[in-house]
Amino acid sequence: MSAGATTEPTAHDTSTPPVAGHGPRTGFWALALGSVGVVYGDIGTSPLYALKESLHAASGGHAPTREMVFGVVSLILWALILIVTLKYVLIVMRADNDGEGGTPSLVALAQRALGRSGGFVIVLGMIGVSLFYGDAIITPAISVLSAIEGLKLVTPALDPYVLPLSIAIIVGLFAVQNHGTAKVAFVFGPLTALWFIVMALGGLGHLLDDLSIVAAFNPTHGIAFLLSHGTAGLLALGAVFLAVTGAEALYADMGHFGRQPIRAAWFGLVLPALALNYLGQGAMLLAHPERIENPFFLLYPSWALLPMVLLATVATVIASQAVITGTFSITQQAMQLGLLPRMRVLRTSETEKGQIYIPRVNWWLLTAVVFLAVLFKSSSSLAAAYGIAVTGDMVITACLVFVVAWRFWRWPAAVAALVLAPFLLVEFVFLSANALKILHGGWVPLTIGAALVTAMWTWRRGSALIARHIHEHRVPLADFTHMAETGSVLRAPGTAVFLTGSPDDAPGALMHNVKHNHVLHERNLILTVVTEEVPKVSGAGRVTVERLSDAFTGVTVRFGFTELPDLPRALANAGMDEDGLSYFLSRRVLVASPTTGMPVWQDRLYIAMALAATDASRFFRIPAERAVEIGARIDI
Repeated sequence: MSAGATTEPTAHDTSTPPVAGHGPRTGFWALALGSVGVVYGDIGTSPLYALKESLHAASGGHAPTREMVFGVVSLILWALILIVTLKYVLIVMRADNDGEGGTPSLVALAQRALGRSGGFVIVLGMIGVSLFYGDAIITPAISVLSAIEGLKLVTPALDPYVLPLSIAIIVGLFAVQNHGTAKVAFVFGPLTALWFIVMALGGLGHLLDDLSIVAAFNPTHGIAFLLSHGTAGLLALGAVFLAVTGAEALYADMGHFGRQPIRAAWFGLVLPALALNYLGQGAMLLAHPERIENPFFLLYPSWALLPMVLLATVATVIASQAVITGTFSITQQAMQLGLLPRMRVLRTSETEKGQIYIPRVNWWLLTAVVFLAVLFKSSSSLAAAYGIAVTGDMVITACLVFVVAWRFWRWPAAVAALVLAPFLLVEFVFLSANALKILHGGWVPLTIGAALVTAMWTWRRGSALIARHIHEHRVPLADFTHMAETGSVLRAPGTAVFLTGSPDDAPGALMHNVKHNHVLHERNLILTVVTEEVPKVSGAGRVTVERLSDAFTGVTVRFGFTELPDLPRALANAGMDEDGLSYFLSRRVLVASPTTGMPVWQDRLYIAMALAATDASRFFRIPAERAVEIGARIDI
């Protein structure tokens, strides 16, 4: 038998830190500039490898033909127009959950629209979050490697140092996460804006190499390329998708900067810079196809190579930082939705939004990123693993947006399908193209995703079994309070707080306290933590109080799915004496059982996750000296 421990509250009592909005004085253009660094860092580093890898896939490593260059550049431009501009910037960003975006936020919005019939939405959310993790692991590895590989153009003698230097940068990046990024975040926007300007200038400087490249805006070039190149065309299409990796960040970071500043940055700087750079690379390759080895860095004169490598490294570090920060946020939201166990969350800034740090996630990510860098050794090898996670995540987003458009926006189902079906079709084509690379690296995000979906499904299922066990052995709170108040139980001075996942049932800690200690406090708060399907809960709706009897009071504390739970503060703000409260929690010892609804292997996985979870007192910011835990055994 395996045994572990978990504490009340149960499945739905996790919560997340606030992603506080910018202050009211933050100007529109300041927000737009900030979004350039945080939102567009990932997609802004795609020109380092997207066109190169697409043409390598099309030509088999040989010099590309004119038809290939026109076709691939056309596909990249239209991917940016259709997927990023039309789908994300103009449609998906309308699906804001009280100003917040991202897969968990979209799941909460869809669940609110569907009610109890929305169970499949949670499954889609699990898959989407799992694929996001796959993307988050690959992004730092491929971005940093692609930037440092530019050193080989400065001098081939530096080739042996590319991988060690990349790993050193990656390790250094993760090592400073506990300090937060508040002190350097203000430079992210200007540095990334400089990166986009330099990219635009590099592409513009080579347009005259062959100005006919502007014809790539005609989509027939991309279609003709796909129709005439068979499997090679599909392989190239899979690599073309590298140009839009990071598009999910437009939606995920909407709560940080707002819809309009993100849109302004896209149309005013990011899209023109990306288009000019890809066109410039294409024009240069039409005139000099032998430069396919690294067309991005070869846009610049030899004297500028080293500065460009340094600037590219800074850009990839910023892009990686945005992904890491996003992973912390997504993890917190997944915990709030009951998809993951509680983990320790630290605030690294009391004033900057999104400034949180999850130690366990940070070191897991670092281990996985370094492992991938060592395993694949180059950005070209990693490129095969990249696209499938992003395309899968985008398909999930399109499905969830359809639900929101149909049931929340009240669009007719036919209209919602007509609007979103073209994007789904395009993304399914990209997904099929990336599926061809499963054996060449695509298995990595799929394996990560499968493992995470299994873990999340196990956590939800195990938590539901425990909730059912508690309900089956419950004592109605009304009956218990009557027996306790009319019996000969000693009264202790002070106020006791008993956390529970079900406000209608007597908490286990309360029953055990009376049964074994034969004592009842003068005042008893039966406290339930509720996760709302909104990002934040206003002050007036945070705490509700219901007097049950002379000795018992029911208290419900509500948090949004982007809020960091602090029970003592919430109760103090509601007028309760914070220093006079003692908290009682149930600590459950879990034992695997073959007869309780899950296979034993899944029982053991759940128990292992429960053992690793942060205990409720620490998670809810309850002072250790005022927390009392009472144990109970449960078979699962």
